[in-house]
Amino acid sequence: MQLDDIRRVVIVGAGTMGQQIGFQCAAHGFDVVLYDVVPAALASADERIESYAAGLVADGGVTAAVRDAARARMSSTADPSVAAADADVLIEAVPEEPKLKRRVLARFDSLCPPRTIFATNTSTLLPSQLAKAIGRPERLIALHFHLPVWVSNVADVMPHKGTAPEVSYLVREFARRIGQVPIALRREHHGYVFNAMYSAMNREAITMAERGIASIEDIDRAWMGVAKSPTGPFGALDMVGLDTAWAISDYWARKLFFLRQLRRNARFLKAYVDRGELGVKSGKGFYTYPDPAFARPGFVQAT
Repeated sequence: MQLDDIRRVVIVGAGTMGQQIGFQCAAHGFDVVLYDVVPAALASADERIESYAAGLVADGGVTAAVRDAARARMSSTADPSVAAADADVLIEAVPEEPKLKRRVLARFDSLCPPRTIFATNTSTLLPSQLAKAIGRPERLIALHFHLPVWVSNVADVMPHKGTAPEVSYLVREFARRIGQVPIALRREHHGYVFNAMYSAMNREAITMAERGIASIEDIDRAWMGVAKSPTGPFGALDMVGLDTAWAISDYWARKLFFLRQLRRNARFLKAYVDRGELGVKSGKGFYTYPDPAFARPGFVQAT
């Protein structure tokens, strides 16, 4: 398969990441099918994609013509057979749970054409942890995006030892074609490049909040004031989704059982998840949306 042979991209998982990856691919000329097992999730995803697209047009990120063409190239389905038909590239963006990811990849491996390349957008897992789930491990690779996909346009490309070299090359070129800067990892590494550094910051921020060292707002103020970032760690976690943040923390808390603080951090996040406070997508997380306090003038100076 050559880059120009890639025409149809299947996104498995209609959450925030799946929505943004899907629109990014469609805006760069690919036909996109968004799949989710929950039909209601697809309806919600369609509304959010419309909102993203409208915002990009308003900000000058894309023209109205590009937006309209991209939306025309996008479809959605809750039928895996329909989604898999004629897939050239499948990007898995389901929750950060290894058993779920293996089950999803195995299902689509049985449905997709032999040529299909499988890419996982996992944030912390390794492709080698998922490779045995499919009968084509040489065509599995990690392709990890960052939010917002059209602004933080860096994509980690991480093969495992069994990934075919031509697949690694093709996925790097595909990333470039959809407006991303591919970061080629030479070996597997939990958290890739940026996320390995970012996860360390998040872990320390959550630890300070869980221990009551400083308020969530002041922790964000410290980061924003020094790094001159538009958000702090907790504002950024709201955008990712606290259910996703909890799933990652809980997984590593169980994996690295000797780190007691990770278990405490996971429980801290789980309290928000149990209340339905998932961040931007639910209207409330560490902050309240659409007008979070950290985005208001004077937030950093206010104490």
